Amino acid sequence: MKILIVGATGTLGRQIARRALDEGYEVRCLVRSQKKAAFLKEWGAELVGGDLCQPETLPPALEGVEAVIDAATARVTDALSIKQVDWQGNVNLIQATKAAGVDRFIFFSILDADKFPHVPLMDIKRCVELYLAESGLNYTILRPCGFLQGLIGQYAIPILENQSIWVTGNTSPIAYMDTQDIAKFAIKALTVPETQNQAFPIAGAKAWSADAIIQLCEQLSGRNARITRVPLGLLRTARNITQFFQWTWNISDRLSFAEVVTTGKPLEAPMDEVYRVFGLNPGDMTTLESYMGEYFERIMKKLRELDYEKQKKQKKKAEKRRYPRF
Repeated sequence: MKILIVGATGTLGRQIARRALDEGYEVRCLVRSQKKAAFLKEWGAELVGGDLCQPETLPPALEGVEAVIDAATARVTDALSIKQVDWQGNVNLIQATKAAGVDRFIFFSILDADKFPHVPLMDIKRCVELYLAESGLNYTILRPCGFLQGLIGQYAIPILENQSIWVTGNTSPIAYMDTQDIAKFAIKALTVPETQNQAFPIAGAKAWSADAIIQLCEQLSGRNARITRVPLGLLRTARNITQFFQWTWNISDRLSFAEVVTTGKPLEAPMDEVYRVFGLNPGDMTTLESYMGEYFERIMKKLRELDYEKQKKQKKKAEKRRYPRF
């Protein structure tokens, strides 16, 4: 089966591409930059230039394709807005997919998107879900709530570099999942009939609060975290300011996401039935403890090696000073 992956250079999309290739699928990736996507070609994927916001570029990417996996989303640094990419771009893709006669469409939304209509990204994801369900395509909607990969930069690195960890308000516990595991659900959906025309939560086994993650990182690193707590009101003010400038609209929309993760209500979902439908084993999924444990073990080993080399050089310098050559 040949599949088209959209958003394949992203944190999640690249894992979907890797998983699909490992399982023997023919993988084509829609990319805006061939240079930035070169690693996908090295893995064995076919690259086709195109842009969701330029619908005329989509038909060539869909030729000969049997399924589409849509993991695209706007980035904070993109020149285009969330509305342009996550709404109009996805609508363009759904329309082009239908016009090309490709029946299977897998879309990544966000858990509880329907509960936050005032948050732009959540509302747009909900609207795309509705549009897809009414499109006539054979769809599957997957709703993750957080990636383990994002926690390294948010918590682990600041602790190692003695930098502040920014925590906002009453943080909601989130059931993070490894993107490699999320990719398993996307690829499984291609061959499991029970997933057709259905939506599924994709959540980790346990919801973790910011404070609990910080405590875990402190234990694993043997270092104390510097925590800076930011009032939600300050983020709301920053959002209001960034709304005034077109080049900061994406930042403003992302800041509004703080409304989702500061309610105190856990972002989690029961997964027993989901695992049954997809035929996956929850015991095979990466836990936050093991993910962070592996990361810190690797990094702390490297730091010890660097420290040893530093001490070794210092010792040699001291010996040279003590026993100079004449």
